[in-house]
Amino acid sequence: MFVSRLEDLKKARAFLESFCAGAGIDRQAGLRLNLVVEELFLNTVKHGHRGGSDAPVWITLATEAGGIRLTYEDHAPPFNPFAPGARELLEALAQTRREGGLGVILAHSLTQGSEYAYLYGRNRIRVSVAG
Repeated sequence: MFVSRLEDLKKARAFLESFCAGAGIDRQAGLRLNLVVEELFLNTVKHGHRGGSDAPVWITLATEAGGIRLTYEDHAPPFNPFAPGARELLEALAQTRREGGLGVILAHSLTQGSEYAYLYGRNRIRVSVAG
């Protein structure tokens, strides 16, 4: 568990690196996983909590056939960054050069499938990252 503050992103990265080393995940897959988590975490801090809070962020990782399964949960307001409509909106905003959205588009391109639910006051995002 991490808190929704930029300072904890470094701790989250260390957790990812430790998991990948222990699971024998190759460097490229680890870098893809890191980019996805970084984007989700930054969105939680910047947009979900307007600059940060002590609210928890949970990151759960598991190996699966062909890759890594990531479950990311936070207590920010409901938002599914991988929803088809959200992606189209973010792409339109990117074309008008407004800040934000490009990282979510990048994260989406690095994942294989996604699941989203808002349960018990938490956003829960599950994605697979190719290994």
